[in-house]
Amino acid sequence: MSEPKKVDRDLSHLTPEQYRVTQKEGTEPAFTGAYWNDKREGAYHCVVCDEPLFASGHKYDSGTGWPSFWQPVTDSALESKEDRKLWMRRTEVHCAACGAHQGHVFPDGPEPTGLRYCINSAALVLKPEDSGKTE
Repeated sequence: MSEPKKVDRDLSHLTPEQYRVTQKEGTEPAFTGAYWNDKREGAYHCVVCDEPLFASGHKYDSGTGWPSFWQPVTDSALESKEDRKLWMRRTEVHCAACGAHQGHVFPDGPEPTGLRYCINSAALVLKPEDSGKTE
């Protein structure tokens, strides 16, 4: 992963779980996060720096227990690096603006991209379309 861009990285607003996931590259247990089954429309932003990362229109039920998206909001929203933890080879994704760990991307998603961005709810904040406020 390249060096994160210079975005405010004040971490004082993060819960211990948000810190563990975004700063220590942790993973929340499946089916426990706030957004794995959320059907509201809106934009999913990085919990650290508030950059938009995913749109609800790109979210789908992958059956994995984590919020899953077939593409980010823009091609430049995320950066990736190889992850060889847990004796497997995966591609880890981070917010391109601040470097916060989001989750992983796998090549088993739906068309049109064939990708599954498997993201931790703890790394996101949903801004619903109907209210304009953060949840």
